[in-house]
Amino acid sequence: MNAAGESLLELSRVTKRYGSVTVLDECSLSVESGEIHALLGANGAGKSTLVRIVAGLVGPTSGEMMLNGARYEPTTKKEAERRGVEIVQQELNLIPTLSVAENLLLNRLPSRAGVIRQRELRQRARAALDRFGLRNVDTDVPVASLGVGHQQMLEIAAALDRDCQLLILDEPTAALSAAETETLFQRLEQLRQQGVGIIYITHRLDEVARLATRVSVLRDGQVVGTFDGQAGRPKSTEELIGLMSGEEAEPSCVAAHESERNRAGCDAAQSPVLLRVEGLSGGIVQGVTLELHRGERLGIAGLVGSGRTELLRLIFGADVADRGGVRLAGDTEPRRFRRPADAVAAGIAMVTEDRKQNGLLLTQSIRVNTSLAALWRRFSRWGVIRQRDETLSAGEMCEALETRCSNVEQRVGTLSGGNQQKVAIAKWLVRDADVFLFDEPTRGIDVAARRRIYRLFDSLASDGKGLVIVSSDVDELLETCDRIAVMSNGRLVETITRLAATPEPAGVPLVSERWRHDFVTQAAFSGYLDRRGAG
Repeated sequence: MNAAGESLLELSRVTKRYGSVTVLDECSLSVESGEIHALLGANGAGKSTLVRIVAGLVGPTSGEMMLNGARYEPTTKKEAERRGVEIVQQELNLIPTLSVAENLLLNRLPSRAGVIRQRELRQRARAALDRFGLRNVDTDVPVASLGVGHQQMLEIAAALDRDCQLLILDEPTAALSAAETETLFQRLEQLRQQGVGIIYITHRLDEVARLATRVSVLRDGQVVGTFDGQAGRPKSTEELIGLMSGEEAEPSCVAAHESERNRAGCDAAQSPVLLRVEGLSGGIVQGVTLELHRGERLGIAGLVGSGRTELLRLIFGADVADRGGVRLAGDTEPRRFRRPADAVAAGIAMVTEDRKQNGLLLTQSIRVNTSLAALWRRFSRWGVIRQRDETLSAGEMCEALETRCSNVEQRVGTLSGGNQQKVAIAKWLVRDADVFLFDEPTRGIDVAARRRIYRLFDSLASDGKGLVIVSSDVDELLETCDRIAVMSNGRLVETITRLAATPEPAGVPLVSERWRHDFVTQAAFSGYLDRRGAG
């Protein structure tokens, strides 16, 4: 292991082309031992491609790399791992049918004469999970039974369990709550002090201020700036957004926007009820009752595994409820949707947490994916698909959400993760609905695009739509929602108005003794704390 401050990785004029498309254009970058080097950039800037080259997943078109002073040209991920380079990618790469323990120690399974030593496997897996705070995860269950958040934590735990000199994390906290994020940060700081070099890709600027010793910004495949991150936030949010986009930063208008949103939130509370959930139960969800008003943005907070995603799936009919039901405007009796198609027909749309598995057809074009939910309603006549209308609509959505693509015929699977998310959202905007269910809607989306999504929420609410927004980012809920419902162990334990919720300073105890395991967040809800008492 190199001493802290010594050169670990050197990239010189690294270029990557796919046909006529240049994804990386002569990128030069260095990483030292014992530093956390953050990579920032808009969706499609080339961040993931750059780290995939370093990890041996793809090869550069040209350029040179040096690792510990020696030439470094990995042709496979396994070869990179032998040189001490580990990567946790933005998209999950677990094997769903294998157990948690088998995924954790894949390629390192303890065996004798070709037979896996199950006892040792469980012991080593248990130790790795416990070090990362995953004491409640069973080592024997199949990975497919875990939610996306727990799967993300499992991938990170597997990488941290291996000895490495260079650790690459691509949006590691996108599906994590604040408690899991804090655990990860503590472990990364330990690795940094041990001399491990870390490349950290994120769209969350608060994480940059918290972690990064240096920051590099990519734009259109080029490194456009590298600066020191030691003295807190290296630049203002507006400056960073301007650097990433190449455009002059807009002046801040947060105060005016806040005032406007506060008035809108008060109006929504007095408006008619669009959706009433009555005693809904199924799986982990137990007896949830809530109301969503016309023009309201209702946030759902809670730890990974608290039942947030499961609640949305029950409402949408992706899972069938055991008890209770939902009422839409005009319903005299509650009902249970048996399949998503019934919910869509009733005016409910859902942007799923896992776009790769449940939200998109990755082998199909942007045009096909954008029109999919409204195909027979808007884009067909007498059973014939009107492709011209599809193309026009997809183009309008790409322009509105600023999706980076060559054209609407580009396969969705070739887009960056953030741009895939934009297509997943566009699909439901084209369909239109009265109630929108958003599960981690800004996962993998850059700061500038995130603001556009927030403005989209405001626009939908002003049009009288009702929005339910699940997010692991409490700051996001505070910024976008009128009310916030807190879930724990499948139950709705508290609902508060946004006006009564304010971020708490770092280090302040977040919850009372009674609710200590309910939710731990980076920004606690002071109104809730005032009623419960400080922990």
